[in-house]
Amino acid sequence: MKAVLIGGSGATGRALVQLMLKCDKITEIIVLLRRISFEEHTKLKQVIVDFDHLTDFEQHIQGDIAISCLGTTLKDAGSKEAQWKIDHDLNLQFAALAKKNDLPTFMLLSAVHADPESKIFYNRMKGSLEQDVKALDFNRLIIVQPGALIRPNTDRLGEKAAITALRIFNKIGLLKAYQALSVAQVANAMLQAIIHYMEGNHTLTVEEIKKLSAETIA
Repeated sequence: MKAVLIGGSGATGRALVQLMLKCDKITEIIVLLRRISFEEHTKLKQVIVDFDHLTDFEQHIQGDIAISCLGTTLKDAGSKEAQWKIDHDLNLQFAALAKKNDLPTFMLLSAVHADPESKIFYNRMKGSLEQDVKALDFNRLIIVQPGALIRPNTDRLGEKAAITALRIFNKIGLLKAYQALSVAQVANAMLQAIIHYMEGNHTLTVEEIKKLSAETIA
C-alpha cells in the first residue's frame, strides 16, 4: 500500500510515519513537507513543497491512501482567519487533489466534537472540514477524533495544565470524551484503521482509538 501524507512534522504525523515505516503492508510513504524532517529510509520519500501553491505538486499526491495530520493552533497561526486557512482550506485542497488523482482512501485527523454548526470556532472549523471532505465521496474515509493529545517533550505550559486537569476530571468520571491520549496511541489506532477498516465512512472516537491502539503493528 502506498501512502501520501501531509502534517508529517507534527507530533501525531511524525509518530504515524514512524509506525508505517515498520509496517510490511505499507510499501511506500510520500510525505509533503516544508523542510526535510526525517532520516532517510528506503520506503520514505520526502517532498519539499510550497503549501501556498499545493496544486503545483499534485503529481506527488498519488497512491492508495492520502492522510492528513495537518493542523495548527490559534496562537501559532496568529488569527482565526489564518488558522482556518491551514486547518480547513489547505486540508480540503489536499483532499480534493487526492480525489482528482483517484486515491480511493482518505484519512483525516480531526478532533472530538467537530460540528459545522458549533458556536465554538475550533469545533466549527473541524466540523466544516469533515463535512466538506465527506462531500468529495471517497470510497473509504476514515476520520479520527481524539480529545487532548499528549505530545512527547511538549513545552506548551497551557497544554500540560489542561491535560493534568483532564486526568483529574476523568478519574471522577467527567469529560471522558476529551480523555487525553498519547500521540503514539492515536498514531497506532490510525495505522490499525488503515489496515483493517474497509470501504465506507468510519469515525474513530476516543473509545475506538483506545481500542484500536491496543492492537500490535501489523
